[in-house]
Amino acid sequence: QIQLTESGGGLVQPGESLTLSCAASAPTNKIVTMGWFRQAPGKEREVVAHITWNFGTSNSRGYGNSVKGRFTISGDNAKSTVYLQMNSLNTDDTGVYFCYIDSMSGRDWGQGTQVTVTS
Repeated sequence: QIQLTESGGGLVQPGESLTLSCAASAPTNKIVTMGWFRQAPGKEREVVAHITWNFGTSNSRGYGNSVKGRFTISGDNAKSTVYLQMNSLNTDDTGVYFCYIDSMSGRDWGQGTQVTVTS
């Protein structure tokens, strides 16, 4: 099982920014995909963003429709870490953000980090 360590959640006002990070306890040559889902109270879990690795190098990226143009996912190959830069946050972005990793061993999840956007 790969361990994931998330950080960066918090409380912000609409229009502000936050950056989440997720560090994996595995080298990037073991990683297929890393990304984020989020879940708001009373709503289904929603895809936020993902990034794939190819031969140890971060590669293609994908985003959920609700965050395109506002969120950016990036990878640090040396640290097996992904970052989620979230700009122009609004109240609909409130929720628990879960990092995940897909490897040859399957999918593992982080513990989740709370993001709250409120005025």
